[in-house]
Amino acid sequence: MEIYFKQIIVPGTSLVLFRLLPVSTRSLKFALYSDMTNSKPALHTALSPALLHLYDLSHAIVVIIDVLRATSTITTALYNGAKCVIPVDSVAKCIELGRQIDGITAGERDGHIAEGLEHGNSPFEYSREFVGGKTLVLTTTNGTKLLHMALDRGAGQIITGSFPNLNSVCQYLVSQNLPVVLGCAAWKDRVNIEDLLFAGAVINKVKEHFHINCDSSQIAETLYLDAQKDLYGFMESKNATHYRRLMNYGLEKDIRYCLTQDTADVLPFYENGKLIVQ
Repeated sequence: MEIYFKQIIVPGTSLVLFRLLPVSTRSLKFALYSDMTNSKPALHTALSPALLHLYDLSHAIVVIIDVLRATSTITTALYNGAKCVIPVDSVAKCIELGRQIDGITAGERDGHIAEGLEHGNSPFEYSREFVGGKTLVLTTTNGTKLLHMALDRGAGQIITGSFPNLNSVCQYLVSQNLPVVLGCAAWKDRVNIEDLLFAGAVINKVKEHFHINCDSSQIAETLYLDAQKDLYGFMESKNATHYRRLMNYGLEKDIRYCLTQDTADVLPFYENGKLIVQ
């Protein structure tokens, strides 16, 4: 026989009581599991798609993060009235589906408009006048790839996150009271700064509502706290790889927009093959 200590907090006071319960080993395991399942949900951060397999996604909300620029562009298009965004993992699928549904075909490879597509991955391409009421079919180097990986691994729910919709993401995660995996799209499986900064921003806002026993999450929040006063300046000072890549293409305006909070505050939610506003 073993002893199980059950903690009881007296409502309206700071008093904590402990009740001693004699239980068998089997019952003890069940009791501990029961208490764990009634506690705060867990939050983890996957720093790269190459690490996603380490996490159980089956009952989790997976937040797809590709700050520069896929998830920023998805959020902006939906905020500006796009009917939906269909993320696909190849240029060929993008072209084929676009023709079938008369949608806008868009995407990039290595930061450039992908060959065969009409539009790229800049949020400034998707004004209300252009995208309102239309379907955007999108493929990108990293973000849409990660979304399909999460689907293949049986993610419970999938949403997309970026600084332009930071507030909506945080409010939704808190309201659902479910485990969360913040999935950083990175750059071709290599960890990048900007996705980590967004993960850290989310953690900083929601951490009181989650159990976080995850070094990746601690690293993300630490980095964000160091950078939060000037995200663009931080990226510049660290000579971040994707920052430098896009700067070389003359895309400073895109970078600044993608690091600005709550400019397109809607929640893209994946459902039946499409991202729609939740």
